Amino acid sequence: MSVRSRPGTILTMNTLAFTACFAVWMMNGVLITFLVENKVFAFDQVQIGWLLGIPVLTGSLLRLPVGMATDRWGGRVVFPVVMVAAALGALALSYADGYGGFLIGSLGFGLSGTGFAVGIAYTSVWFKKEHQGTALGVFGVGNAGSALTSMGAPWLLKWMTDGGTQLDNWRMLPRLYAGVLIGMTLLFLLLTENKKVEGARRRTLGEQLRPLKQLRVWRFGLYYFLVFGGFVALAQWLIPYYVSVYGASLATAGLLAAVFSLPSGLIRALGGWMSDKLGARTTMYWVLGACVLGSLLLIVPRMEITSPGASVMARGKGVVTAVSPEAITVGTTVYQLKKAPPQRSVDDDLIWPHLETWQSPAVQVGDPVVRKQLLARGVTHIVFQANIWVFTALAFLVGIAMGIGKAAVYKHIPEYFPRDVGVVGGLVGVIGGLGGFVGPILFGYLLRGTGLWTSCWMFFAALSLVCLIWMHLVIRRMVRRRTPEVADHMEHEQAHEDRQQSAASPRLSGAPQLGGQS
Repeated sequence: MSVRSRPGTILTMNTLAFTACFAVWMMNGVLITFLVENKVFAFDQVQIGWLLGIPVLTGSLLRLPVGMATDRWGGRVVFPVVMVAAALGALALSYADGYGGFLIGSLGFGLSGTGFAVGIAYTSVWFKKEHQGTALGVFGVGNAGSALTSMGAPWLLKWMTDGGTQLDNWRMLPRLYAGVLIGMTLLFLLLTENKKVEGARRRTLGEQLRPLKQLRVWRFGLYYFLVFGGFVALAQWLIPYYVSVYGASLATAGLLAAVFSLPSGLIRALGGWMSDKLGARTTMYWVLGACVLGSLLLIVPRMEITSPGASVMARGKGVVTAVSPEAITVGTTVYQLKKAPPQRSVDDDLIWPHLETWQSPAVQVGDPVVRKQLLARGVTHIVFQANIWVFTALAFLVGIAMGIGKAAVYKHIPEYFPRDVGVVGGLVGVIGGLGGFVGPILFGYLLRGTGLWTSCWMFFAALSLVCLIWMHLVIRRMVRRRTPEVADHMEHEQAHEDRQQSAASPRLSGAPQLGGQS
């Protein structure tokens, strides 16, 4: 292997190994949905949330020690250990006969999630600083492993169970995944060579962990909690979401979930390139803004609302002489009514919210009425289908933003912590992975508490806004500390614009003004 080709080969093998690990890590999203849908196990929504989150918990909490181990011993040593351990966990899952067995097996194969911490550290040592963003973005394409599971696992389960007639053959799926990990381990050992962070072996544990005292590390972790943890949580949650909300089959739900997860994984390479060219901060501004907007648009649930509308009141007293859907006659006075139209439902093909109003008679012929008595009740009927294709398109855009954001977050790490990529990357990965663990569990409780599947998007909208505000405040503080004259000039310009707006709109001069300092 030539010196020039060595980094490319290492990057390729890291990406393939990470893809395999990520595919295994997301296995429960399809497998649990299949088993519950086919009544093999009667797990409720909260139990499903825990089973989707438990593998992510293992893969998250162990990222820090695995990242430290990679800094010390090198990726060629640590990555095979991770893949073999995860394969044993997947094999154990294939023998599960209840909720407890699934928890234990899921904890085991969840080790595959630590492959990210290995790959980040092992990739960064092979590339110069100016190319690390692109290289780590390419490595992050391995996130597409979740899409491979979303698309392929439903088909595999259907084939393995003979169309659902041999349901106990679901156990072949985790065994197949275990075999893939073992095969990938052998290929990895064959085609890679070891390289470690310079000086990592000579440093004490305290020295390795010292960067974790910096608030910046935890801020990066919160960003990653959103863009990676949110991606992991949704990659699994969207499958039962499509099945329950839209009545989609498991195979269709897997394909639609892949529309979210596959581009989000592949676009990470573009996110790395953008971070190299535009800067990680600029990229994160666009990412967080897109997450806020997309989540807000997805909050409105699939719904039908019937509410009181504009009614008809008597203008004087008299006796009702005629009643029809179109009019009510009191004496000689005719009151026109709005006739009920053919009603729409959420099963109709509607893109935008549909509003219908009509009036229903509240009196009968011969009834005496007095002034301001109710003659006809108003009815307002609002239907919002949350069209599945519009929903999928918006989820796709949120997934794209998350994919770019994953690369942008990790662009910061080798720049600020060049000798601690494994440790810092490991901790950021832990926090991000915890988002993937907490997400499905939190979504389950939110669903139970609100009855709304879209409650998960409420959570993402709030979290995205918090990240955006925190980042903006930090950047303003950094600008003021490093270049106070620039900050003063910016604030002077903003104040000047505010005065101009006040002069142009004197009626609003007494109202609070937007802008200025945060």
